[in-house]
Amino acid sequence: MDSSSSSSSSSSKSEIEFEYLPMFRVLKGGVVERIAGTETVPPSDVPQNGVVSKDVVISPETGVSARLYLPTAASPDRNLPLLLYIHGGGFCIGSPFSPLYHPHLVSLVSTANVVAVSVHYRLCPENPIPIPHDDTWQAFLWAAAHSSGQGPEPWLNHHADFGRVFFAGDSAGANIAHNMAMRAGSTTQLSDVTISGIVLVHPYFGKNEPDRLWDYICASEVHNPLFYPAADTNLSNLGCGKVLIFVGGKDFLKNRGLWYYETLKKSGWGGAVEMVESEGEKHVFHLFNPDCEKAGDLIQKFASFMNLD
Repeated sequence: MDSSSSSSSSSSKSEIEFEYLPMFRVLKGGVVERIAGTETVPPSDVPQNGVVSKDVVISPETGVSARLYLPTAASPDRNLPLLLYIHGGGFCIGSPFSPLYHPHLVSLVSTANVVAVSVHYRLCPENPIPIPHDDTWQAFLWAAAHSSGQGPEPWLNHHADFGRVFFAGDSAGANIAHNMAMRAGSTTQLSDVTISGIVLVHPYFGKNEPDRLWDYICASEVHNPLFYPAADTNLSNLGCGKVLIFVGGKDFLKNRGLWYYETLKKSGWGGAVEMVESEGEKHVFHLFNPDCEKAGDLIQKFASFMNLD
């Protein structure tokens, strides 16, 4: 190969195949360049707002892992609700270790007095849908294996109440949280685990309109039930008793959250669904401005939802 053809090949590989700003771009050579969501902060065995944290590997083969959170006041005499949290980022960026999500989980755990497992799933587009969902389900089954008190993680063995388990997430993570409850409603693997509810913060679902990102990261049929709950003929089997949905008044996904709320109410599902709007707020405002009054209100509502029967 002469130098001109080599240069041409190199130039071609650096051309942009797909770009979704401000998150990431994919070059024609297959390289994914993440523009946001790559920063990380470490866990802390020194209490932060009364909460300690640590990282665990769930699957060395796939790289699925999690950051665990435990209130320092936790006692083996009283087990606490278990929160399985799934981060957002369009399925393509972010992690539980980010400087946005770590303090958010510390705040949630401190306020609600729960044990939390914040899941690190493999990201799209290298790992297309449904891999993030499958990874999260694997993390959940790993956590659920502690319901007998004989799992590998002492925090879960000694402090988690598997009769009060919650799935929650924001944006794409809310999508995954919903789908985890759908899987839970159709499995017989969970005899010792009860999914009490799910919390969907500014959820990322499809509506009857094109979605450029979803179409790129998921090559399956247009109305995939993972993205379009209305297309799921089993929606009435959602495997939890209650659902809390947050929407932002100025969130570009607000209408999708409203649509999910109405779809679930009409599905024949027998649980209780509630929607809360943060007036005037944009998408995941609580992560970017956690000290504002409405972010505090969101945390308080989220916490009370997990502690009310």
